[in-house]
Amino acid sequence: MNSELAIEVTGLEKRYGPDTVLGGIDLAVSPGTIFALLGPNGAGKTTTVRILATLTHADAGKVRVAGFDVVRDRDAVRRRISLTGQFTALDALQTGEENLTMMGRLSGLSARAARARSRSLLEEFDLAGAARRRVATYSGGMRRRLDVAASLVGSSSVIFLDEPTTGLDPRGRSATWDIITGLAGSGITIFLTTQYLDEADRLADHIAVLDRGNVVAAGTPAELKARFTDQRLDLTLSDTSSFAAVAARLGTRAISADRDRLVLGVATDGSAAHARALLDEVDPERCDVKSFVVNGATLDDVFMALTGHAAVDATRELEVA
Repeated sequence: MNSELAIEVTGLEKRYGPDTVLGGIDLAVSPGTIFALLGPNGAGKTTTVRILATLTHADAGKVRVAGFDVVRDRDAVRRRISLTGQFTALDALQTGEENLTMMGRLSGLSARAARARSRSLLEEFDLAGAARRRVATYSGGMRRRLDVAASLVGSSSVIFLDEPTTGLDPRGRSATWDIITGLAGSGITIFLTTQYLDEADRLADHIAVLDRGNVVAAGTPAELKARFTDQRLDLTLSDTSSFAAVAARLGTRAISADRDRLVLGVATDGSAAHARALLDEVDPERCDVKSFVVNGATLDDVFMALTGHAAVDATRELEVA
């Protein structure tokens, strides 16, 4: 395995009873980058993080984190990582400052060093004004920022963020994104799981798309979009019958479909000739398409092309705590 990688995963498998949660995945994460594991609920994202963070044993495969084997060198791995899960792990009866100081002491800092580290992080995460308020009085966004701050009390070189913006409002999501970008800028490796495609597109240097326990594609956001669909022709249809007729003509080539808005998307190279040919094909009588526009591809288009469903459509839930 490559000792220069921050995280290396080879042939990782995990089953719970008859269900295969991970079917032999491979991952490689370079130091100081943001890596996003993208997929719907039930894809195996949380299970992957738990194995990488030494909380769950794999059934097969090899994993190295921060240069150490997660089974043989579990204690060494734990000293170099931190994990922020989907739900905040804070004591609501303590103040923000008390929570971070406690985390510092648990990380082996002296009482004085823990207090100093707590004050520094509260300032960095714009929580100094609420430092002596009980966490029970914090908003969801404030709790999430405090939770991420708690993961930085020690000297972690790799941070796992499992669905870090779940439940946050747009302002809270944006603030969390800024924090994550800043952490990577300081040289820390971020392993991020998310089902939000815009989040992966905004933050990640590299993405792996996980669906039903298998990595179905990997690359930079730009590489994935260019590989699977460079441009998208969005067709607004005249009515529901026109929507059904054009959808039938496109078949599996439709990479997006919004029945409520009567909009269908199809891949195109962006040229006028190709757009004209598509319009002639799907609307030969020129009565079904009301309007059209050419847009750049999104990760949603990539996910649809890879899996046949949108990133938030999966209902299977195999994640086991």
